[in-house]
Amino acid sequence: MKNQEMTGGASDSRESGFAGALRGLGERLRAYPHRLREYLHEVRIEMHQVTWPSRAEVISTTFVVLIAVAFFGMFFFGVDTIVSYFMTGTINYFKH
Repeated sequence: MKNQEMTGGASDSRESGFAGALRGLGERLRAYPHRLREYLHEVRIEMHQVTWPSRAEVISTTFVVLIAVAFFGMFFFGVDTIVSYFMTGTINYFKH
C-alpha cells in the first residue's frame, strides 16, 4: 500500500514481483550504451580543461618527494633502532 501511495496510484500486483525486476533490468540495459556515451563525452570535456604540469615541474616535485621519502626513511629507521634498543634492554632486565 505504501509503494502505491508513493508512485501516485494503484499498480498491478503481478508487476511488482519478478516481472517488474526484469523490466527494470531490461530498461537499464537498454539505457547503458547511451549512458556510457554520455559519460565518455563528459570525460573528454573535462580532460580538455585539465592544466597539465610542465616537465620541469614534474622533475622538481619528483626530487622533493624522493628527498622527503629518504629523510623520513632514515628518521623512522633511527626511531625504530632506539626503541628496539630500549625494549630489548627492558625485556632482558626483567628476564628470570
